Order: sequence, then C-alpha cells, then structure tokens
Amino acid sequence: MENQETTIKNDPYASLRIPEFNYYLVIRFAMVFALAMQFTIIEWKVNALTHDPFALGLIGLAEVIPAVLVAPFAGHIVDKREKRGLLILCVIAYIFMGFGLFLLTWDQAVAGISTRWVLNMIYFLVFLGGVARAFLSPANFSLLALIVPRNLYANGSTWSSSAWQIGGMAGPALGGLFIYLFGIHWSMLIVVGVFLAPLYSLIKIRPKPIHYKAQGESFFDGLTKGMRFVWKTKVVLNAMALDMFAVLFGGAVSMLPVFATDVLHVGSLEFGFLRAAVAVGSLTTMFILAYRPLVNQPGLKLLAAVFGFGLCIIVFGFSKSFILSFFALLVSGVLDGISVIIRQTILQLKTPDDMRGRVAAVSSMFVGSSNELGAFESGLAARLMGLVPSVVFGGCVTLGVVITTYIISPAMRKLDLKP
Repeated sequence: MENQETTIKNDPYASLRIPEFNYYLVIRFAMVFALAMQFTIIEWKVNALTHDPFALGLIGLAEVIPAVLVAPFAGHIVDKREKRGLLILCVIAYIFMGFGLFLLTWDQAVAGISTRWVLNMIYFLVFLGGVARAFLSPANFSLLALIVPRNLYANGSTWSSSAWQIGGMAGPALGGLFIYLFGIHWSMLIVVGVFLAPLYSLIKIRPKPIHYKAQGESFFDGLTKGMRFVWKTKVVLNAMALDMFAVLFGGAVSMLPVFATDVLHVGSLEFGFLRAAVAVGSLTTMFILAYRPLVNQPGLKLLAAVFGFGLCIIVFGFSKSFILSFFALLVSGVLDGISVIIRQTILQLKTPDDMRGRVAAVSSMFVGSSNELGAFESGLAARLMGLVPSVVFGGCVTLGVVITTYIISPAMRKLDLKP
C-alpha cells in the first residue's frame, strides 16, 4: 500500500486520472479564458474612448470594491451551500453580463448615447462581475478539494494553476487578435459563447457534500472565522500578504494599453502578445513543476521568485523595445508561476474542509482583488508620477516587500509543504 501511495504521489498525471477533475480543469480554463479576454477587450475599448490611464485604473476599482465588500459574506455562504450549484449560478450571471458588454461595445447599439454614459454602464457591469467573482473564487477553490484526494492536493493545484494560466495566456492573446480581425463588439460576443463550456462541465460533475459545522456559533463568528484562521496561521497570512503587495505595486499589466500605444508604438495584435507574455511564462513553469515539484525550501524559493518578479517589472518600466518588454513580462510570468503554485498548495494543505470557502474568500480579498486594486493604483500613480516612473516605483516597492518578509517571517523561511 505504501509503495502504491508513493507511486501515485510521484505520478505527474495522477490528478488527471480522475474524470471529474478533467471537467474541473475545463471550468477553470474556460472561466479564466473568457474573463481575461473580456477584460482585455474592455481595456482596449475604454482606452479608445478616453486615452486616459486613470480611466483604465477605474476598471480595476469597479471590480475590486464589490469583490472585497461581498467576499466575507460570499465565503460564509459558499461553506454552507453546495459548491457546484453556486458555480452554475455564477456562470449564468457572467453570461448575462457578457451580453450586456457586447451591446455596450457595439457602436450601432449605443448610437446617440454619450461616451460618459457608455463608460459608466461598462463600469457598472464590471462592478456586477466583481459581485459574481466574490462567490466564484471560494466556490471554485472549495470544489477542487472535494474532487481531488488530500495526498494529491499539490499535484491538483499544479494542474489547476496550469489551466488557469493557459486561459490567462490565450484570453489576452486571442482578445487582441480578435479585436484586430473582427472588431471589439464581435470579440465580446465570442466571450459570451465561451462561457457555455464551463456550464456544460459543471452539469457533468456530481453535487458534492457540505462540510460546514455550525456548532452553535453566531452569524458574526461564522462570518469572521476565516479571517481569524488566516491571522493565526502565519505562513498562510505571510504568503497572502507577500503576493498581495507584489501584485498591488508590481502590476504593470493594467497599463499595457498605454505602454503599447504611447511607449512601444504598437497595435492591438502586439498588445495581445504583451498581455499573454506573463501567462506564457507561468504556464512554462507549471508544466515543469508538474514533473519536478517544489519540495526543498519552498519558502525561500517563493521569496526569491517574487524578488525576481519585481526586478522584471523594473526592466519593463524602463524598456522602449517591444522585444525586451515582451521578455521582461515573460520572465516575470516564469517567476509568478512559482509563487502561484506554492501559495495554492499552502492554502489547500493548511485549510480545514469546513472553512475552505471562507479562507478562499479572504485569499480573494488579499490576492485576487489586489489585481484590480493594483490596476487602480497603477492608473492613479501614472497620473501623479508619470507612466514609466510609476511602474519602476512599483517594482522597487515589490523588492522592499520581499526583503521585509524575509526578515520578519521565520515561518516563511522554514516552510514545509509535505502533506
């Protein structure tokens, strides 16, 4: 039996031999693919309407506000409800919102309507998307642990993150390509069609048991239990905080439309490649780590990866060459892939089954929302400091965060990911 478990543990395809996990990967890929493409198209449309970096930053702010405010309630609800059913409702909501964005990006559909009104409606639909994401992230995280056995959490997290990165790579790249070939509004309609794939896959997965244990706790206690768990589990807290600050201050991707047009002087096709570069690098890392898992000193490797990520952002900020900018983003993606896998494995191994929704909701507030909040910070910093100085400053702050974490967190330096 021990030899069999060792063989399974060392099998890079072990999770893929679980039929429902393959449907889960389709859900993971299709949702990220559709949302990444949608965000890319929205960025391009808003930039075309305003030519203002701050307007791009408002896209992130519109999504982060509901994602943060609703997340604690969403995590509590996810733990108390069946995850598959919640995910189905989230996908249906995204289909309706995607169709609304299709109409708002169609010039004939909004003829005679002011640009300001169109922008406000786009921000409003992005806001509703933030509400849906508050439920999507913890439900998705919880479902993985109900499909894959505990001894395969690291392997499952690697393949799950790979599917996420493939979607994150293909979405922006094809978003830019489709804008070039078909125009903005027809590209948005393609996004709506992609949302049908996760809907079908969710139907093929059986409903899962609910592990929530109330034990007489009050509503407030249940609501804050995930936050208290994260605060007490220092390695989880440090991993979340490290990634949050790195993404918050080192997120140059949200300014790519302006870099593409004003700094690098390239079009929508090249913009799509730049948007995809980070995901290409991350995907490369994740396929390698499926065969060579991170078992030795993962905490130090996490710190080194985020430090290297900050250096790449600084190089990107100073670059005036499309090729150099692409490779700076590519390498940043390689390092980001290491960070994602280690952080996801920490969460899966350290979180009790009855708290996965709430802990994932906290993670969404720390990490997921930092992408959008980072977009707002980047837009605001670009307006105050200038485009290039704001990105270089963000990379320097990322380096400072890593150094600080190394000094104050012995738990991170001694991290062990054995299940």
